[in-house]
Amino acid sequence: MKTIKEIAQEANVSEGTVDRVLHNRGGVSKKTEEKVRAIIKEYNFSVNPVASALALKNKFNIAVLIPAHNKSDLFWKSPNLGITKAAEDIKTFGTQVQTLTYNQQKPESYINTFHELLKSNPSAFIIAPSFSEETRNIVAILDDKKIPYLFLNIEIEGFNNLSFVGQDSFTAGYIAAKLMLSKTTESSEFLIIQSRKNITNNNAVFKRIEGFTNYFVKNEIPCKILTLEIESQDSKTLRKTKINTYLNNHPDIKGVFVPSSRIHMLVDCMADTYLKTLELIGFDNTPQNIECLKNNSVSFLISQKPFNQGYNAVKLMNDYLVKNNIPSHKIYLPIDILIKENVIYNENSY
Repeated sequence: MKTIKEIAQEANVSEGTVDRVLHNRGGVSKKTEEKVRAIIKEYNFSVNPVASALALKNKFNIAVLIPAHNKSDLFWKSPNLGITKAAEDIKTFGTQVQTLTYNQQKPESYINTFHELLKSNPSAFIIAPSFSEETRNIVAILDDKKIPYLFLNIEIEGFNNLSFVGQDSFTAGYIAAKLMLSKTTESSEFLIIQSRKNITNNNAVFKRIEGFTNYFVKNEIPCKILTLEIESQDSKTLRKTKINTYLNNHPDIKGVFVPSSRIHMLVDCMADTYLKTLELIGFDNTPQNIECLKNNSVSFLISQKPFNQGYNAVKLMNDYLVKNNIPSHKIYLPIDILIKENVIYNENSY
């Protein structure tokens, strides 16, 4: 007999949509309902009343704590969309998902939002741990309450998280260096620009930088790597002055590595002469970054499948709660290398 998942795949709809049709809960277009019912009839599918009752009885609640997105930094919109899609798909199991966002610049927002989620007595947590010390305090509470949790996007070691879902940031940085060298020479100088100070001791940005520099060390490539910090809170005028003055004072720089999703903000500040002569590599296929790739300001973007991160994290946690399936401790998603010619084929959920 076909499963709900298989029917959903054949009908090209979510499992939640199939569940609504099966239980006559409405909220489905007539055309979609007819399509789903035709497949149900074809395979003589029937709801298992015992399994259905058990699913409704097991009322699990997954709390999700992730950064908010805004117009200048859209990255977290995509994981949020993945979380929303997965939440719809797991409703049939009786699992609810509650997502609240915090200000990525303010540790107090992170802590306060966590305590707001905790009021709902969640069965499990999914956390993007932007602040290390605050995360230590948060997980101490979760460990004490025996609430399982996994980390999303930002990998921090030394905690009892059930799993990590995201990119292998070290390898992504290593690949970025290899790409950079393919466009420059071994004796070049390279500049790493951070759009804000690293908040976490071992976050994704830190690991990307570590991987980037390791490539040159491991392969004994004699180059010079420089670092420039640009605060995202700085005015555009101040950012322009900092970046262009630095590049003017270091004429041997041939490539710029931005280990975050904000490369478009830096491109917007660079003088045209530098955009034409420097190789730029950044992360994530946000609309602004893609535009930089298309107009040749950026040579490569490295995508970390943000939609899939959110979706997979929710599905993994649901499988753990409902089926007691214990996931791998680290679940790394594919590392996609985007160039001007292939970016239109890369799925974008922003």
